[in-house]
Amino acid sequence: MINWIGLWTLTNREVGRFFSVYRQTIIPGLISSVLYILIFGFTLEQRISEIQGVSYTMFILPGLIMMNTLTNASSNTSSSMLQMKLLQQLPDLLTAPLSGLEIALAYIIGGTVRGIVNGILVLLVGVILIDLPISNLPGTLIFIFLVSWAFSSMGLVMGQLAESWDQLAMIQNFFLTPLSFLGGVFYSIKMLPEWAQSLSFINPIYYMINGIRYTILERSDSPVSISFWMAVLLTLLFTSLAIIMMQSGKRIKQ
Repeated sequence: MINWIGLWTLTNREVGRFFSVYRQTIIPGLISSVLYILIFGFTLEQRISEIQGVSYTMFILPGLIMMNTLTNASSNTSSSMLQMKLLQQLPDLLTAPLSGLEIALAYIIGGTVRGIVNGILVLLVGVILIDLPISNLPGTLIFIFLVSWAFSSMGLVMGQLAESWDQLAMIQNFFLTPLSFLGGVFYSIKMLPEWAQSLSFINPIYYMINGIRYTILERSDSPVSISFWMAVLLTLLFTSLAIIMMQSGKRIKQ
């Protein structure tokens, strides 16, 4: 049986943790997105007037939403788990009447909430600043939720594997950030040479950006059904991995 009280308590702590430091967890993402719109959007729009029939600024907004969502979701769980390890607080958590499943779900839900909050706020910024149209709001919210959950789970795995802030930063800087920028945030992959397009198709973040771009602008470089199932696959894969690692105690029970 699931310890619902314990699960709620730990989840509430994880959600409250990032809300209490909103100047570090929410405001920076909004500022970065506004700067991207002003610098990359309004400036480059003078040279690239439109892509696939929409203005350049509108074209990059879905990518910015997705980049902000997955970055915040993954960093929330990874930093929280690593901080618990380094401060030697995990033994106290592991002795609580909570199973590995319940602990993993609490962390994942906390990261998911942060990803959703940041994604929706950037979406609202786009609506306010550039009158961003939203073709399919339920579909957009579904993609934001799936990506938040998937990358929150991935962040938990990263936090369990990392032994220092340097290791965690290396994973983020050499894996997550490059894949995000190469996923088509600022361009359509059809603008690339064929060999570069082929490489884009093995980048999972490309499908996340492509999917939410279709739900907002009805523009995509590949079938949106592939993007949806890729999001579902990543969600199931990383969730299962995070739960299995937490239950096994790998890299945390030392």
